[in-house]
Amino acid sequence: MGGALRRAEQREQTRQALVRESRRLFATVGYGAVGLSQIVAAAGVTKGALYHHFDSKAAVFRAVLEQVQQEVAEQVVAAAEAQSGSWARLTAGCRAFLTASTAPEVQRIMLVDGPAVLGWAEWRALDEAASAHHLAEALADLVADGTIATQPVAPLAHLLSGAMNEAALWLATTTSPYALEQTWAALARLLDGLRTA
Repeated sequence: MGGALRRAEQREQTRQALVRESRRLFATVGYGAVGLSQIVAAAGVTKGALYHHFDSKAAVFRAVLEQVQQEVAEQVVAAAEAQSGSWARLTAGCRAFLTASTAPEVQRIMLVDGPAVLGWAEWRALDEAASAHHLAEALADLVADGTIATQPVAPLAHLLSGAMNEAALWLATTTSPYALEQTWAALARLLDGLRTA
């Protein structure tokens, strides 16, 4: 029993090392420039150990991307939950998403390489699983309390999510020192337009 538990812990430690080192490499030089040999050397494991956990470099990347998306989602939820009132929660969450998206590691893994490596459909599905439902819940609360007009929440959530993802992609490519504040100001005006009079 103890031996099986130790082996399970070792396997999990190996998986964590592979994800951690892959993340560092992907963030530093990008997915295309990283080879499996670099990943296993950085993690201090064999290729056999990598293939025990992942069937390809893309599968390792998917695990890294899921981790990054989950961390961004946690930042968004924490920022939203720190507020009182449904409107303040929505705006704080949206701002936290844009802010988190300016981190170079997040930009490279989540916004640049993510859609390119996995394809738009899979990337979008992971995005929805990680955070889109939080946006839909926040919008549903705003409809319920009358802050925004009664309307189907799903299309509105997809519109706002798409707008924020596009804004985050733009933030990943611009060099303007004012880009984040300008983007937030534009999004805040857009959101304000949703409020009932």
